[in-house]
Parts: sequence; structure tokens; C-alpha cells
Amino acid sequence: MRVYNFAAGPAALPLEVLEQAREEMTDWRGSGMSVMEVSHRSKAFSAVAAEAESVLRSLLAVPAGYKVLFLQGGATGQFAAVPMNLAAPGAVADYVNTGAWSKKAIGEAKRLQLQVHVAGDEAASKYTTVPEQGSLDLTPGAAYFHYTPNETIGGVEYPYVPQTGGVPLVADMSSTILSRPIEVSKFGLIYAGAQKNIGPSGLCVVIVREDLLGKARPGTPSVWDYQAMAAEGSMLNTPPTFGWYICGLVLKWVQAQGGLEAMAARNRAKAELLYRTIDDSGFYRNPVAKPCRSWMNVPFTLARPELDPTFIAEAKAAGLVSLEGHRSVGGMRASLYNAMPLEGVQALTAFMKEFQRRHG
Repeated sequence: MRVYNFAAGPAALPLEVLEQAREEMTDWRGSGMSVMEVSHRSKAFSAVAAEAESVLRSLLAVPAGYKVLFLQGGATGQFAAVPMNLAAPGAVADYVNTGAWSKKAIGEAKRLQLQVHVAGDEAASKYTTVPEQGSLDLTPGAAYFHYTPNETIGGVEYPYVPQTGGVPLVADMSSTILSRPIEVSKFGLIYAGAQKNIGPSGLCVVIVREDLLGKARPGTPSVWDYQAMAAEGSMLNTPPTFGWYICGLVLKWVQAQGGLEAMAARNRAKAELLYRTIDDSGFYRNPVAKPCRSWMNVPFTLARPELDPTFIAEAKAAGLVSLEGHRSVGGMRASLYNAMPLEGVQALTAFMKEFQRRHG
């Protein structure tokens, strides 16, 4: 039986994609072998890679003057790759701290000898808010400005795109990419781990403005050098071919669902239903300020924390899995990525109401 999987990542994939991959697993396109066995240098796989990039560009309306890279190492690898490509040691870069993943990005930048200027830090709210545009302490001439549009663990999301006064805007969009339309031209660089809305773990998509290429500091490994990877079509080394193939299937699935406008409508409806259930209950609570609530990751707590194990066990028995909150914060967390249907959220909210009736 297929369950409703609310994991934060690796996350649920569209059933149609999984079924197609299953059908093609041992005989891909009549080749007599799996796509995992096909050379990344072959014309057949090059066509897969080109199609995935083309569909991604179409979905996001990526303008001319941007390169799209399919890399390894996940978003965590980009915590290092961004400073290595965009800033010399000792340069100043602005970072905003809104939670766990922002902190990790800041730590890696410091390790690589950047002067990290924290342009905003939401510690006072215990990272349940994001800074307002007017409160950002911007550094004129900074190498770049880095922020995390959605904090997967804390469930905090920016309701706006920061204005940086011409400084290249860098965004870790791992938890939000493909969930709604974005204006790519506002960004110098976007990166996103695949395992939430794009495909399986092990792949990372980078969208980088071409004028930011060719600035990698000396000693940058070639697999982390954006210009070197762009010149080789992301195939300077053997890429994660299976992940790239699944990514292509997911992108075509999003396209078939009506594109990002349709995804936005679906995701907004799912989030509104779950937050309404939490807010109306008097039993469940979401700690995030309402203007900053994530569409993708919804943490919540129970009025009686001792019931957490019971909630998890009974939810699992009902086919609702991976609802445990991150180990650093506890409680519950429901991730509502594109592949989660509205029916899954309806099943969760019905379970929550029944659980409250019995245990409240």
C-alpha cells in the first residue's frame, strides 16, 4: 500500500514518475539495459540531459544569460561552492540567518575565509520570523548576498525577495524551487538540492548568471568551478545519471500538471488547509509568525508533548508517515512538496481532528 509520505527530504516523488521508472528500469527505450547502465557520453543520455534542462528553463522562464548546471554534492556542497566561485578569501559577503540551514551556510563561508557580514539575524524571535526588507543591514559592494527563502526545519519562509542594491542575490531554494513561479532575473545564483521537489537525493541544480562565471578563486576543484562545469555541460566528471533521468521525468510531470501556476494553487490550498486545522484546534500549535509561514514545511506541536509518540504511531498505522519533527526541535513536521496530493493533507487533517477528539 502506498502511504502518504510527509518527509522533508528525501521526499515523496510523483507516483506517475515512479511507475514510469519502474517500467523502464531494465529496458530503457528499447536499449535492453537500464538508464543507469547507459554512458553519460552517449547521444541517448545527452538527449535526456538536454531535455531536462530545456523543460526546467521553460518552467522557470529562465532568461537568456543564465547557465543551468546539474551537479553533485547537494545543497551542502554549494555552501562551499558559492564562496569559492563568487568571492576571494577576505572578501565581504552578506548572509541572513533565519535558522539551521542559514547557519550552516554561514559556517562554511567563514571556514573558507570570507568576512561574513550578518545582514539580519532572527535569533530574537527564536527563528520564527524573517527580517523585513527595511531592517536588512546591506554592505555596499559585497561579493554577494545569501539567504534561505525557506528554512526546512523551522518552517519559516520569506514572503518577499530581498532587494540588494545591485549586489548579486544568492538563494538556497532547495525547499521552494518548482513550488510556484519565481522571477529568475532577480537572482545572481539559485541552487537547490533535488530531493524535495526535483528528484532523488545526490543531485543539485544551480542556475547562475553568466557574468558571475570565471571568478573562481585559485585552487577551486574543477568539479566545483561553475565555469568549468558549464563548459562541459555538467559532464566534466560522470554525473548522477539516474538522478538526472528522474529529474527529467519529474519536470515533465510538473509541466503536465499545468506548470508552476498550477503547482502554486495546489500548494497554497494544501498549506491553508493544514494551518487552518492547526489554528482552529486549540490542541495543535505552529510557532511561526503567520506572514512567514512556509507552504512547504509545516512544524507543529501538541498541547500535551507526552502524546508525541502516540501521535506518530497512530498516524503511521493510518498510512501517514514521516511526521516526526527534526531531531533538533522535536514535535511534528509535515512537508507538503509538489508530489503530496491534496488528498494526503485531507487525510492528515482528518486524522488530527480524530486524534484530538480521543486524546484532547
